[in-house]
Amino acid sequence: MTVLDARALNRATLARQLLLERADLPVLDAVAHLCGMQAQEPQEPFVGLWSRLRAFEPAALDELLTGRRVVRTHLMRRTIHLVPADDALAWRARHDAMLRQRVLGVYRREFDGVDLDEFAAAVRALLADEEPRSMAEIGRALAVRWPASGPRALGEMAVAAAVPVVQLPPRGLWRTKRAVRNVALASWLGREIDPPAPDGSDPVGEALVRRYLAAYGPAAVADLRAWCGLAGLPGAVAAIREELVSFRDERGRELVDLPDAPRPDPDTPAPVRFLPAFDNAILGYHDRGRIIDDDHRGLSVAGARVALVDGRVAATWTVDTGTVVVTPLRRLSRAEHTAVAEHGQELAAFLSDGDSKRVLVHAESAAEVPAAAQ
Repeated sequence: MTVLDARALNRATLARQLLLERADLPVLDAVAHLCGMQAQEPQEPFVGLWSRLRAFEPAALDELLTGRRVVRTHLMRRTIHLVPADDALAWRARHDAMLRQRVLGVYRREFDGVDLDEFAAAVRALLADEEPRSMAEIGRALAVRWPASGPRALGEMAVAAAVPVVQLPPRGLWRTKRAVRNVALASWLGREIDPPAPDGSDPVGEALVRRYLAAYGPAAVADLRAWCGLAGLPGAVAAIREELVSFRDERGRELVDLPDAPRPDPDTPAPVRFLPAFDNAILGYHDRGRIIDDDHRGLSVAGARVALVDGRVAATWTVDTGTVVVTPLRRLSRAEHTAVAEHGQELAAFLSDGDSKRVLVHAESAAEVPAAAQ
């Protein structure tokens, strides 16, 4: 079985994630290809799409959200994701058990003795009037019926697991800060979620395997589960095994993949790319070593925004009054420093609508390369 080393996996990941070369895709197609985008920080998907698409305009994503073609909802790993409406409807039932178990993992004592089917029915009745509500408002309303559980636990279970809901715009629109207001997914989209297969088969799981591999492969089953949090996926992989090809990584793990998916030459040049906080290009794997060093793995769950240099996390970045501030994690060569500064200036221009007065990038490296500014 062919062994794929770390660099080969890195280049495959960059290609699948649209980070090796920016893509000429409509925004909806890009979000669908990426199997959604992690979006608990509402503005971060805009940077993620800017880094991946050649001519990304934030208004395009705004229009998809207000036009109800993309939604913000709890899905993979019980995390808010930005996903196409069709995927939210198709995937949600397959995620129900995982979402419920993850909330119970935090609030099991609060839900001791609570009939979760009865609870879900109460949530559906509460949301039936289609009035947007905050999680706190929902929790307080439900606490009348279950006072011992407390409004926080009740609200969390209601919006994250019991009933599929969406976070309404203007939450998640470009340069817009709004509190979370929730309504039922079915009422927002005018369609019910797809039910589980009546015969006990797992067509959604099989489809998720194919979609994941197209955007993240080659990957191990453990990577697939780390991305979505779902159990039972080895069975879905086994069901489509004849469609897949297999490799090994340097640790001896089996990796599966779609036969015709891109696996670029490991020596393919990789441009500098700036990733937003919690980008699934890093979080979408159990083995994150294909993009980030173990010494810096904690950054991926701490909300750090990172920059890729030669395909790997080499710096963090922040924005301070219109200035993109880059802090390298290793010594940068002069050429790397220049590339980071130039790309950072492009990012600053995007974040400031091209206002040249705000296009200023500082890059300080361990090599003490002078800061670049424009």
